[in-house]
Amino acid sequence: MRPEIGSKYLITTDSWFFANDGNQYKAVFGEITSIRDAEDTLGVKTNARSTNWYVLIGNKDENLLIAGCQIHYAMKTDKLTNVITTGEQIFEGKLYEIEYKTPRIFVFK
Repeated sequence: MRPEIGSKYLITTDSWFFANDGNQYKAVFGEITSIRDAEDTLGVKTNARSTNWYVLIGNKDENLLIAGCQIHYAMKTDKLTNVITTGEQIFEGKLYEIEYKTPRIFVFK
């Protein structure tokens, strides 16, 4: 299924990337503003060894361009909830409660 322009998505990537704030992230949440081919995006025609499509995600004021080959998952959703789950782990005979946090997600407002 092709992502819908104008809908909000959570996109996870295969590698860390730098977002607009200068920090590194593994996912981005925002509105898909366009899906482009390489020639429109880069101004050059790519070969079979390069990605040939890109997703522009963000809002009317700022956006982020993600190469199609870096997208791991894309999920359509209107809201994003950072979930912190807890668990227990035994270390050197003692029981510790630990938190599992979601990966770093860049969120467009």
